[in-house]
Amino acid sequence: MKRLALIPLALLAACGTPQEQCINRNTRDLRTVERLIVETEGNLDRGYAIEEITVSEDYWATCFDPVVVEGETVYQPRMCLKDRSYTVERAKAIDLNAEAAKLSSLKTKRADLARAAEPVIAQCKAEYPE
Repeated sequence: MKRLALIPLALLAACGTPQEQCINRNTRDLRTVERLIVETEGNLDRGYAIEEITVSEDYWATCFDPVVVEGETVYQPRMCLKDRSYTVERAKAIDLNAEAAKLSSLKTKRADLARAAEPVIAQCKAEYPE
């Protein structure tokens, strides 16, 4: 589900100006760390994580088999089992102390990535002025 939400963002990024594309390309890790920080803060606020799992189930459907009758192909209906999958969210227990340590580490990493991104962003702005 989350992956599907990223598709429009990727398409939007592809439509940006050359400057925006340059900045997006060079700050991908920073955006990923920021997304993880938001997720980790949410986990700490709730006291648990939310995980997505894929569930498969069988269901009865009408299938059509081709049968040749007097030289013509006709489709004869029959009942058959098919499979469908869907995604559900469920609560997952977490170690709150480990999650807090992870958040601290992610914030440190974000600061490092932001510092490293500053000259790259400046270079993109110089290279592709708007």
